[in-house]
Amino acid sequence: MIVMFRTTAIAAVAALTLGGCAASTASPDDGRLHVVAAFYPLAYAVEQVGGDRVTVASLTKPGGEPHDLELLPRQILDLQQADVTVYLAHFQPAVDAAVAAHAEQSAFDVTEAADLMTLEQDHADHGASEDGDHADADHGDADHGDADHGHDHGGTDPHFWLDPIRYGDVATAIAAQLTAADPAGATAYQAGAQAFTKRQADLDEAYRSGLSGCRSTRVVTGHAAFGYLTTRYGLEEEAVSGLSPDQEPTAASMAHVVDFVRDNDIRTVYAETLASPALTETLARETGARVSVLDPVEGITDESAGPDYFAVMQANLTNLRAGQECS
Repeated sequence: MIVMFRTTAIAAVAALTLGGCAASTASPDDGRLHVVAAFYPLAYAVEQVGGDRVTVASLTKPGGEPHDLELLPRQILDLQQADVTVYLAHFQPAVDAAVAAHAEQSAFDVTEAADLMTLEQDHADHGASEDGDHADADHGDADHGDADHGHDHGGTDPHFWLDPIRYGDVATAIAAQLTAADPAGATAYQAGAQAFTKRQADLDEAYRSGLSGCRSTRVVTGHAAFGYLTTRYGLEEEAVSGLSPDQEPTAASMAHVVDFVRDNDIRTVYAETLASPALTETLARETGARVSVLDPVEGITDESAGPDYFAVMQANLTNLRAGQECS
């Protein structure tokens, strides 16, 4: 009798535990698509495109570093139950592995739509053409932007969403993927994508205009996350550390950036919201530059300058205009 009671109790606890996981992750059975997105910019794009026809769960919690994500069992369950899984291959190893094991049928990799830049592309190609074509440029010099700095991203810079035009292209591709899963929503998804890309075009114009007359076009950051932004608007990024924000620079690379700041009369260096400002603050003390903030918009937290992508990007523009002394 005691054995039977203990067995029943254990089974009940297990059922409650599984039920709790399912309740916390699975979407209600209301006809909407359940979409799992790997991190904030993808989740936000799905929300804007899908509107009321989708429920969206992000695998990366607010304030979490997407590069270092480790998945919980309930998130694996969510992947298994998703109608569509949106991710960026080679950015989050845990997500790549989970998709391969549990979500190959529902997975959509945005890499092709994002038109990712390789890390070997030339500085000489900084800037985008006036007709809006994608420009190709190196994300940083060989000592600061290669794949050996932190995680291996397959030789590419993953931070495409900091280029409004590329981000709009990804939203259009997401709309096509949602339509394939839910043909009845085709008109709604197309309208959502068009509205999103219109906002991105407006943001692009604000950046193009706002950064067209700056005293300095050299942008010194703590983390090499802003190559797409600087490339699009004719700027040049020099980063203290590589693609991974927790990558410690060597003494030689730190000395190089100190010399770069002094030699180019850099008056502002940029820290981030999700990364330690220690390196940037050290650089500022060594050179006399002031510290401002650029947010890579990998997630929204209470420390963010606004409640969503567009608000934070507007804050980034304001800080860049002040820091680069733009007219």
